[in-house]
Amino acid sequence: MPMYQNGEVEPAVKALEARQDEIMRKLYELKAAVEGLAKAVTTPDADLDLTVSSSLSSPSPTATTFRGVTDLDTLLGKDVGALRDIVINANPAQPPLTLLVLHSVLCQRYRVLSTVHVHSSASSVPPQLLSCLGPRHPDSYARQMFQLGFTLIWKDVPKLQMKFSVQNMCPVEGEANVARFLFKLLSPYPRDPAVATLVDSWVDTAFFQLAEGSAKERATVLRALNATLGSNPWLAGPEFSLADISCYCCVLQSAAASSAPTNVQRWIKACENLGHFGPAKLYLK
Repeated sequence: MPMYQNGEVEPAVKALEARQDEIMRKLYELKAAVEGLAKAVTTPDADLDLTVSSSLSSPSPTATTFRGVTDLDTLLGKDVGALRDIVINANPAQPPLTLLVLHSVLCQRYRVLSTVHVHSSASSVPPQLLSCLGPRHPDSYARQMFQLGFTLIWKDVPKLQMKFSVQNMCPVEGEANVARFLFKLLSPYPRDPAVATLVDSWVDTAFFQLAEGSAKERATVLRALNATLGSNPWLAGPEFSLADISCYCCVLQSAAASSAPTNVQRWIKACENLGHFGPAKLYLK
């Protein structure tokens, strides 16, 4: 039987091609479904309880604050049909504000499947933390629609933990380290080693002195912030960075914002004007 008749593709050939496309689509969906089951089996923490929220977010056309272009395939490796899963265990007594902010920004850049679970070890989780990643989406079962999976599990853990990729499952511990990982999905770190080191220094200062330090240490950090912000709009220079996200969240969490010096107060307002920090302020109410 000829493939072409009067210069047109035979109807039987068209039907065969359509059937092949349908088979490929179903295989693609099946792969995504199997991957979801593998996540549940390989990551015992991930699906112990009912998913309480999931959301589909499309990349925002709005101009971003971050410079540089990031591509998930370049950063994480190409895997057609696979959903890149980020699984985070966090203690509800210490909500990771930086991660909530970064999740919000990730949802502006990528199509993110966001889910929240409660582990049996977490006896009490405030309602606002159960819906902290957004409302449930009707297509949350269709994993192939998403670029990135973001699963947050409220669990009684001493330190925040992140696992990425079902196959490798290399754990990352500590909010600062997880924040660095997530930020690199949004924007490359500064190429200048001195600026990159400055960003890392402020991130460590935020988590180890502002968040966990004594009142005296916090006061010292606020003075350092004030001095730096007297000559720069942002902590690492002219560009907004992870240093600003980390320090803002830790200042907010330490309840030091109201008594902060003048330059810090101005910087706090500048951060809030960007619109990224709504999640952080909401979960402290």
